[in-house]
Amino acid sequence: MAALEIELFTCRSDNFGVLLHDPESGATASIDAPEEEAILDALARRGWTLGHIFTTHHHQDHVEANLALKARFGVTITGPAREVARIPGIDRRVDGGDIFDFAGRRVEVIATPGHTAGHVCYHLPEEKLLFSADTLFALGCGRLFEGGPADMWNSLTKLAALPEKTRVYFGHEYTLSNARFARTVDPDNAALARRVAAIETLRAAGGFTAPTTIGEEKATNPFLRAADPAIRRHLGMERASDAAVFAEIRARKDAF
Repeated sequence: MAALEIELFTCRSDNFGVLLHDPESGATASIDAPEEEAILDALARRGWTLGHIFTTHHHQDHVEANLALKARFGVTITGPAREVARIPGIDRRVDGGDIFDFAGRRVEVIATPGHTAGHVCYHLPEEKLLFSADTLFALGCGRLFEGGPADMWNSLTKLAALPEKTRVYFGHEYTLSNARFARTVDPDNAALARRVAAIETLRAAGGFTAPTTIGEEKATNPFLRAADPAIRRHLGMERASDAAVFAEIRARKDAF
């Protein structure tokens, strides 16, 4: 079985668009649908025909093109059952623990509430792929619009437990800002310092910071590192719970 092909591109002001394509069957899925024109351009560039949309959550910048793409291609839209009333054109409802097939590959649904109440991520274990949308970013995590810090910490813990070589495609190009914040709470992390320098060079040249990997995030993303002794000392929270340390880091990022 040939590896799935991935087309990564920008949408709107800072969204990532992602197309997932099986070269043998021709099956193609879009992870969310941020912007019709950008998705159509990517499909035309690769010569692919869209058949599926895997929706992660209901925010407008992730579902805006659902109905237009459904009208054009007759796509099947999969999305979180807990947000069904807010996912335009949804056909298949999924929740954490559900499994479905895409082009002969197993797709595992991981419930990741926090950014929204019903947010889900899609994990393809055979391909070592995770589509984390607005739960996990490179060096960051999503804002807590519909859940509390404990919800998001639990969600991130699930993702951190995936194999370290898992490639992570996330929803927004926020990495440079995330990197600069990360240095303020984890200033003695040499791996983080090296990564920040590489990100600054990459973004100056117009490169994308996606994908990342679970291993890279565990080594450098402060939102996954609430148990790290150096971060705890820096925050003066040596005896706090991991969830409390995470909450403090999230609050500081909100004010950054």
